This record gives sequence, C-alpha cells and structure tokens, in this order.
Amino acid sequence: MIGLLDTSVMIDLLRQYTPADNWLQSQGTLGISRIVLLEVMEGAPSRQKQREASNLLKKFSLVELNNNDMIWATNQLIKFHPSHNVDAFDCLIASVAHRLNLPLYTRNLKHFVPLIGPLAQRPY
Repeated sequence: MIGLLDTSVMIDLLRQYTPADNWLQSQGTLGISRIVLLEVMEGAPSRQKQREASNLLKKFSLVELNNNDMIWATNQLIKFHPSHNVDAFDCLIASVAHRLNLPLYTRNLKHFVPLIGPLAQRPY
C-alpha cells in the first residue's frame, strides 16, 4: 500500500471530479481507514448513493484501527483541538497514517498537517 485516502478525496471520487479521477489512475494500491468508510457512508443520503459509495469503497484496502491508534488520536485531540479545531474523526484518520508511516492524501491540510506533518499530502 502506497498511501491512505481521507474522506475529502473519497467525496471527490464519488462526485467524479476529473482531477481526482485522473490522479487515482496514476496511483498504486491505496487504503482507507474504517473511519473514512463510516464518514463516506454517513454522507450518502439515499440507498442508491449508499450503493455507489459502497462500490467505490470496495476498491481500496480497508485498514482497521487498533488500540494504540485510539490512544494516539486521543492525545492529539487534547493537544490540537483547542488550537486547530481538529475533530475526533480527523485524529482517528491521522492515527492510521501515523502508525503505518504512510502518506494521507487529503484536501484538508489545515487539520491534518498539525497532526502528522508532511505525511498529510494534497493529491491534486
């Protein structure tokens, strides 16, 4: 696996945003965390949209969180929520990239750079 996708990139892919589609074609194997899966499915407003989201999500390796991810995310939330307004889900998503030392491709650098520094990367 060469990197992980954040929810922001998954939304672009669901919307068939051309830069996202083009970028994805040039990538190797990418993963998503369980948290990204939950956020994408939560954002699907109908059964049809849930099916479309589910079909897209199946194209990526699913990475589960572990107890150390939860501890790390909790510590980051305490440290960065007041100053950078990061939320718990952002901390959990970042925890997997941190643990695996993999880039997290996101359009939300504002929240992820404080958590994981240069591992947070804008894909397109």
